[in-house]
Amino acid sequence: MIDVKGLRKSFGSIHVLNGVNVHVKRGECICIIGPSGSGKSTFLRCLNLLEIPDDGTITVAGQEILDKGLNVDQYRQKVGMVFQHFNLFPNMTVLKNITLAPVRLNKWTSEEADSRALDLLKRVGLERKADTYPNKLSGGQKQRVAIARTLAMNPDVLLLDEPTSALDPEMVGEVLDVMKKLVREGMTMLVVTHEMGFAREVSDRVLFFDKGVVLEEGVPEELFAHPAHDRTKTFLSKVL
Repeated sequence: MIDVKGLRKSFGSIHVLNGVNVHVKRGECICIIGPSGSGKSTFLRCLNLLEIPDDGTITVAGQEILDKGLNVDQYRQKVGMVFQHFNLFPNMTVLKNITLAPVRLNKWTSEEADSRALDLLKRVGLERKADTYPNKLSGGQKQRVAIARTLAMNPDVLLLDEPTSALDPEMVGEVLDVMKKLVREGMTMLVVTHEMGFAREVSDRVLFFDKGVVLEEGVPEELFAHPAHDRTKTFLSKVL
């Protein structure tokens, strides 16, 4: 599904990604953990072409996405991204936030848009908030709307960059519940997260990033219980 080889990215003299190699199967949930500044978010942003790598290849569903002929807008419809800070349009209702892009891009007709958006809101438990504006929502509700908005494009892959880190602790669970539901439905997901419980319980594999490389990876039971690298052991001892 996704094949990344030799990915490198620098910002000036700072080397953020130093030869990342990752393979993701369709339907896998991959959690990406590691210290701040280890390259986790930059890796995710490269997958969505919000950052252009300096070197390496990224192949998604058989397509090399760094080819100059790629239609980036079409590609991003298939590889959706959910950010830390929601990015909802404050002047639009929840329903309008979800229907705007699919209608503009002719994925939905204006007649079917509302019913399809309501179906998505039901999936994230917010159908009663359809006519509400974002400033009346909690952080957890905003993030669930952001997930629904991304799902409206019917993506093959969902990238989530620390989706709970901007939330109050009591709001985290409701967002994680939606993510768990998506995993059960078979969505291919890569999640940068500090939620070790989610990574341990839900992910198929965990990648530990450090200094711009995948230092260690494995199934969560093995990586959390028996990390191989001293650096992984040190990190986990501080966060578990």
